[in-house]
Amino acid sequence: MEAREFLKEIRPYNLIRYVDSSILPTEWGTFALHGFVEPENQQEHVALTLGKWTADSAVLTRLHSECLTGDAFASMRCDCGYQLRKSLELIAKQGSGVLLYLRQEGRGIGLLNKIKAYHLQDDGDDTIEANLNLGLAADMRYYDFVEGMLSYLNVKKIRLLTNNPEKINALNNCNIEITERVPMVEGINPYNFNYVETKAMKMGHKIDIGPEGQRFRANAKTYN
Repeated sequence: MEAREFLKEIRPYNLIRYVDSSILPTEWGTFALHGFVEPENQQEHVALTLGKWTADSAVLTRLHSECLTGDAFASMRCDCGYQLRKSLELIAKQGSGVLLYLRQEGRGIGLLNKIKAYHLQDDGDDTIEANLNLGLAADMRYYDFVEGMLSYLNVKKIRLLTNNPEKINALNNCNIEITERVPMVEGINPYNFNYVETKAMKMGHKIDIGPEGQRFRANAKTYN
């Protein structure tokens, strides 16, 4: 406790405040659940961890932005829920790893703006155009506080589960060493094919849709 009091004034620990931890049994295994809050805006985030590691370990890690529709309601309009479940499965299969669940709904625009963006997508916008037509950026997320979360968890090197080059750039700027990018292509279906393809074409996401995904192109729904 005294160590945490000392650390909370020092970067990167001062970027985030550790709150508490508990056990969280899941269908993939029993994780530890750690709570954090950003001091500046009181935004809450959590980390799920499994297993043990040293500071020299390259820890399998996923930065997952909150997606209520995908994570909780199993929406097929995005790939978020599929990626969340697959990440937990992969961490459990390996026996150790970290999933940071970041409360940045809708690439940072918030839940209600996300519904507005969905409406625009219903009318033909893609996922980028919808945000821009709402007067918002395509992606409003930020990741500087993640360095504090990983530091509290004694993680300095990671194998990052992502397709998103912005996450890689952000973590490189946070003094987190990425030893490997682990592709995360999961749950492509007719309802999210255009959405996934837009992320690849307009945001530079490293997504190999592959033959299985390509079969959805002709039958893709108008959810972009």
